[in-house]
This record gives sequence, C-alpha cells and structure tokens, in this order.
Amino acid sequence: MGGVTALKEPLAKSLGGTTAKVMAAHLGLHTVGDLLHHYPRRYAERGELTRLSDLPLDEHVTVVAEVADTRLHTFNGGRGVRLEVTLTDGSGRLRLVFFGRRAVHHHERVLLPGRRGMFAGKVSMFNRSLQLSHPAYELLDEDDDAGRVEDFAGRPLPLYPACKQLESWRIAKSVGVVLDSLAATGWDGLVDPLPGSLRTGRGLLPLPEAFEKVHRPRTRKDITEARSRLKWDEGFVLQVALARRRAAAAQLPAVPRRPAAGGLLHAFDGRLPFSLTGGQQRVCEEIFADLAADHPMHRLLQGEVGSGKTLVALRAMLAVADTGGQSALLAPTEVLAQQHHRSITEMLGDLAEGGLLGGAEHGTRVTLLTGSMGARARRQALLDAATGEAGIVIGTHALIEDVVAFHDLGLVVVDEQHRFGVEQRDALRAKGERPPHLLVMTATPIPRTVAMTVFGDLETSVLDELPRGRSPIASHVVPVRDKPHYLTRAWERVREEVANGHQAYVVCPRIGDDANDGPGERAASGSATAGGSDETEDGDGGDAQRPPLAVLDVAARLAEGPLDGLRTEVLHGRMAPEAKDDVMRRFAAGEVDVLVATTVIEVGVNVPNATAMVIMDADRFGVSQLHQLRGRVGRGSAPGLCLLVTDAPEGGSARARLAAVAGTTDGFELSRIDLEQRREGDVLGQAQSGGRSSLRMLAVIDDEELIAEARAEATALVARDPELTDSPDLRTALDALLDADREEFLDKG
Repeated sequence: MGGVTALKEPLAKSLGGTTAKVMAAHLGLHTVGDLLHHYPRRYAERGELTRLSDLPLDEHVTVVAEVADTRLHTFNGGRGVRLEVTLTDGSGRLRLVFFGRRAVHHHERVLLPGRRGMFAGKVSMFNRSLQLSHPAYELLDEDDDAGRVEDFAGRPLPLYPACKQLESWRIAKSVGVVLDSLAATGWDGLVDPLPGSLRTGRGLLPLPEAFEKVHRPRTRKDITEARSRLKWDEGFVLQVALARRRAAAAQLPAVPRRPAAGGLLHAFDGRLPFSLTGGQQRVCEEIFADLAADHPMHRLLQGEVGSGKTLVALRAMLAVADTGGQSALLAPTEVLAQQHHRSITEMLGDLAEGGLLGGAEHGTRVTLLTGSMGARARRQALLDAATGEAGIVIGTHALIEDVVAFHDLGLVVVDEQHRFGVEQRDALRAKGERPPHLLVMTATPIPRTVAMTVFGDLETSVLDELPRGRSPIASHVVPVRDKPHYLTRAWERVREEVANGHQAYVVCPRIGDDANDGPGERAASGSATAGGSDETEDGDGGDAQRPPLAVLDVAARLAEGPLDGLRTEVLHGRMAPEAKDDVMRRFAAGEVDVLVATTVIEVGVNVPNATAMVIMDADRFGVSQLHQLRGRVGRGSAPGLCLLVTDAPEGGSARARLAAVAGTTDGFELSRIDLEQRREGDVLGQAQSGGRSSLRMLAVIDDEELIAEARAEATALVARDPELTDSPDLRTALDALLDADREEFLDKG
C-alpha cells in the first residue's frame, strides 16, 4: 500500500472479492478509506464480568461460560429460523437467542457444546428465563488468560451502520483486518490532511491512532479523543476548500457599482413613507460596500419572514441601475415572481416607467418574464432585457433560457435559494459579460455554523428585526384526535376574523384532483377533516393509510359547512397562470375572505389584511416550512393567528415538532430543531438536505465551536499558502474530497 494510495486500496485486496462486493453494493464502500471512514454508529457497554447466578435484568453484562447445548427452531411455516444456545458457568444457566437465517447458521457452526467463550449483551426476560439476544462474543482457547477476559469485558463494543447482507460484527471483523494490514506496513502511504503544527498545537491524535481508537477502543476516553481528531479532519478540509473559493472569487474582475448622487436610489429613498430599520440600514451598507468593489459580491442575505429582504434587494438593484447596469431577480414560482413584480412596481411608482410618457426623470423599467407569458408579451420582455431598457428583470426559470440576453447584467438576486440548483444560478450569472454581483436571499433562517459550512464561500448578512408595524403571531396546536371540538372552534375563529374585516388562509398538503393525485386519493377521510373528527389508527402521524388532505376537498367541505356564506377560493400550482394571478389579485384586494391553498403561498405572498391561517395535516410539513407559511399572516397592524391542525397522537415526535413551532417565532431556533431532525445533507453536493452527507463525524449544530475554529485556521493557512505548496498531504486530501462533481459544484457556487 505504498505511495499515496493506502486509503485508495480496493477492499477486494484486503477482504476478498465476496465481502468487498457486498460492501460496495449495499453500503457504498469500495476502498480501504471508505471502510475506515465507516464509523461506528454507537458503542454498547459490555459491562463487568458477571456470574450467571447474579445477572441483573435490563443491564449490559459480560459472562464467561460454556456452551451446554444448541437448538434450532423454525416458525412462520418454516420461513423464520431461531437458534437458542444454553450457557452454563456452574453457578447458573443463560439462554442466547439468534434470528436470521444467515446469522443463525454461522453461530450454529461455531457455538458447539463444550466451547468456552466470553458473551456480552443486555439481559432480558422471556418465558421466565433470562436471555441475551444477539450477544457479542469471543470464543476462548485453553491457553487464554484472565487478562484477555478482563480486556474483552471492559471494552466498548462498536456497532456499525449495517445491512441485512452484512451484520455489524462482520463489519467490525473486516475493519480489524484492514487496521492490522495497515499497521503491518507502518501505515505506509497514509495521507494526513492536518498540518503537523495544527495537530500538535491542538493536542490531536495522529491519524493512525485515531482510526485505531475509534474502531477498537479500550475505553470511552479513546472514543472521545478519536472523534475529536476525526471531526477536525472533516471540518478543516471542508473549510480549506471554502476558503480557497473565497480567495479565488476575490481575484475575479467585476464592474464596481456605486449609487449615483441624486440618482434613482436617491429618488426612491426620498419617497419611502417610513424609515429603514437599523438592521436594514446595516445590511444595505454591507451590500453597497460589496457592490463598489472591483470583484464580484457573493453575499447571503437571510432574515425572518417579513423582515424586509425585498426592500433591501430593491435598493441594491436601484444602485446598479444608477450605473447603467441591470439586475435579474430569480424567483422559484410564477406566483412569487408576479408578486415581486407587482410589489416592486407599486413601491417604485413612476420610477418604474423609465422612458415612458409620464415616467420619472431617473426612472427605469421593471419587466416580468415567465414561461407561461403570451408570445407578444414575451417578445417585449426579451427586447427590454437585451436593449437595457429594463433595469430590473424579474422572472422564474425562464430567465435562464438561452434566448434571454442582457445588455449589462450587473447583479443577480436569487430569492429562496434552496429552491434552485447551483447550475441554475450559474446559468443566470453567465449571462453577464463580466461576472455579475450575486445576492442570495432566504427567509429560512440558517444557524451560524450551517451557513458557515454549507455557504462558507458566501459572506452572510442577517436581518434579525422586523419592520415597525408588524404584529405578533399567536400559534396553537389543534389536536383533533384528543380534542375534536378544538377544530370546531378553529373555524369559529376564522369566521370571527372575517367578521372583523380580515381574511384567512387554509393550507392543505395536496391538490386533490383525481387525474393527478391517483385513484382513491380524493376521499379526505380521517381525523383532521374540515368538518370534524373520526377515529384513526394509532401512529406518529395519525392514520398512515389516509391520504393527505386536499385543497379541492377541503374547500368544498368548508363552503358547505363551517365557512358557509364566506367568499372562499382555491389556489394551487396546477392552475393556469392567469387564473392564479386573478385569484391572488382578488384576495389582495379583499374580494376573497378565505383562500384555500397549497404551499404556493409559502413565500413572497404579502396580504397585510390576512390575519388567520389554518394549516391542515400540519404534521406532514417540515418545521421550516411551517414557519414560512405562518409568516403570511401578521403582516399588517392586526395580530396574526396560526392554527396547526393535526391528528398525530400526543407524545409522538410529530406533536413535539408542532409544539416547537407553536412555542416560538424565532426562526433561527426552529431551524436548529429542523436541522437536528433532517441532518445537513451533502454539504458539497447538490442535495442540500437529508440523506447522504459528506460529514460522517462532524455535526454542524453540535460542533459549532470546532467549525468556527477550523474556519479561522483554514483562512489563515490559505492566506499564507494559497496553492497549499507547503501542505502536500492536505492538497491530496482536498483532491479526494472534491471529486469532479463537487469541484464543479464549488466552481459554480
């Protein structure tokens, strides 16, 4: 394993083709490095050596005993197999039980009567007999001494993420083979990504020792020391990658964009009927400083729902327009793009009519471009963008199409960044002759270290205060399984809000038309129905057999029942664009009392008179999504009300999640809860959340301090040695982390 290939060695060379094939197919492990980075999920306590006559129930124990007999049983018509092994040590008897055909036959072959061994597991009671289920064990030879027995009993037992084809104990055995093989070569060719000065300065283990202690720990202290070292490997290498991206971005040329004295931005500010919040002023100063630089701005603007991000972005776009440049605002949905176009046009007034009769002297044009526009309007929008007549172009994915050209694209604003892939953002930025400035906005608050890890090559601005005049939002869980009369009261509250001159949203997870939702999904039966409550089967999320409640069904039930007489309309993503726009216009104008909608209203929709929201099947939404939805109310002077309707049972994780949302309007706190449940996703890949993660050891919420320290160390190292000339092992580790896809991802991001 010489050279730099120690961890790249195929597993087949160390473990044999059969085991390697199973590891590759079912666990995604192909090389020695893959296996060594397949860390134990947790560690079981074997416990102190215990006589069979003194076994405590429900505790982890280790016994030394002899196999008295084995019995093989079948059940479920021969489909199931169970092996029972009886142990004795002269003081008592203990039963071992194993299930699973492959495991059973292995244990039956080795646990022969008369064999002596060490057995570890948690003591349970079955049929009035003590037993260990699937214990860990090692068989002893005649010459094994008491020291080995004590050593086995005192060691934590690593338990690995496993699969049906490869049990945890077999993975542990394979790891041992690999560790022994590497140790025999003196770990020749092992690449250690941490510079020696960093490792010694922070008292971290050498990498071989860390691998040994994480996989074959003798004590809990071994595990702690190993995890600390391996977390630093992940955090530091990732932060070096991001620090190099920041350094490279600072070298790109960009056109400085400085607001003109007495120009469009000055005219707009003079017309504002209110003062900017302190947070808005601070963030705008940060953005204007970036825009004035001769390298592209890369800034993430995050803030609570309703904190005024759109106004901040508009001022940045007006500053660019003052220099003769254009801005493109990319929105994820047509509803949001139209909302942005409408609100920005209204805020600008005649300043949005540049070059038109009656337009202001310093005006520009605000153009909308979406995929569903008619041919004539589309041609005009493309012409306005290409000639530069439109200083602000707002659109959906249609902005990315090849036919779209800009005269002088100076700023790209991406709203709700999590809705877009890096390729889409890159395609829009590529439409500038020189790299345009980039402002990425999100209303999903991101904890500091998540932003530092996932968006580490973006500078971050935070709007952490709401504009004056925004009202508080009261949130309550409506548990229809336990208290069905609460739902009746919820609809009464909606009627009261409407009677007081306000409006309401009702949100459902599904549209509900047979053609698109599939057979049998139209019936919205179950507890959280619009009109009342039925019993459902017990489960964390209510009746798992019931399809999610649907807009079309709930709207019909409400119009005929609890909300009879109110002006009710529906809104969902499969409506024609003109129909969606018409509904939103009438709702904004107060011509609709209750809007029954899907999550198309999640972001950007601004109707200050809407004060109440009822979210049906709230347990089927994520924490951040619920927070986003709730932000649609309380946008005016009247208090907001959000009711989270669920039939999830009390005590389950779904109810705990809803209680957290109801208990705080702090989006940053909720985002921490959300992240703890969903994990970070692949922070260097295109999956922004969920399953696969580049981080095997590091947790961005739990390891905030380490990530901050790793960022500081990485930034300092890259400043001293941008090409990592003095850190060849780090460069090798970086190349391994950044495969072709991830390198391209960072280059675009």
